[in-house]
Amino acid sequence: MLKTTLLRTESLRLAACFVNACIFVLLVSGQVACTSKKHTAVVSVIPPVSKAPSRGLPPDPIPKAEPRSRYGNPPSYTVLGKRYHTLSTSSGFTERGIASWYGKKFHGRRTSSGETYDMYAMTAAHTRLPLPTYVQVTNLENGKQVIVRVNDRGPFHQNRVIDLSYSAAKKLDIATKGTGLVENRALAPLHYPLAKKSGTKATQNTNTEKTENTAIWTEEAGQRVIHGRPKVFVQVGAFSKRTSADQLLNQLRNLNLGAVSVSSIARDTGVLHRVRVGPLPTVQSADITFAKLTDMGMREHRIVIE
Repeated sequence: MLKTTLLRTESLRLAACFVNACIFVLLVSGQVACTSKKHTAVVSVIPPVSKAPSRGLPPDPIPKAEPRSRYGNPPSYTVLGKRYHTLSTSSGFTERGIASWYGKKFHGRRTSSGETYDMYAMTAAHTRLPLPTYVQVTNLENGKQVIVRVNDRGPFHQNRVIDLSYSAAKKLDIATKGTGLVENRALAPLHYPLAKKSGTKATQNTNTEKTENTAIWTEEAGQRVIHGRPKVFVQVGAFSKRTSADQLLNQLRNLNLGAVSVSSIARDTGVLHRVRVGPLPTVQSADITFAKLTDMGMREHRIVIE
């Protein structure tokens, strides 16, 4: 069963195998984009990777201060025609989105930082965070949390915000289905308290009344509370003028995409009117809706989690 799951999930990342190899060559050679020209690897000896753990999953890494990797941190790089910009710092970084994971086909290969990918270690890939960065990943559907060390670039599949190692995905209970709705939060090593046992739910807030359709968790670090079950939308546009949002709304209602609405939010710069399709029941349905909008010529749409 596990072997079948691994093969099915990793089939989505066949193209990324070549991409990851190119990125390492790109970052070592200083080029802007992947090329087919052969380069000599800077590191000739590949360290051994671990075998499947015989006694459960590994513990989470404890965040510590580390220098930036020599490789994998260009100001920007291009993959599959899309340009990505490396953040100058991970301080204050948070995001919500869809997580995926990668495993056997990449086990033992070079990561963008020059390290060796180990599917049984607690690591991850991210397109923008500095390498390395420690990130706390929360599964918004069950409250489980892990800490991973980001040492690779990816995922380059549309609408994915982080690629987890197999062990990290297993701890979060997303290895079987392949994806999960998550929140990523970069951790500052010098300020992070020694946390509870990894892979468990965040502490439940016993001071808040529980209902059948509401899940509430409190993180030990930061005491941030997550209310309710996550909802998935495809955001097609955001406007400062309500008339512009209504115009797009009327266009989308005739395209058989399902529920379409305008969600307005107040910001320091004024009210932002967001045109959204959803909520959508699954990640797959969000991917399908996203693809339909792309085929219709939309370019600014993205999947959002609330």
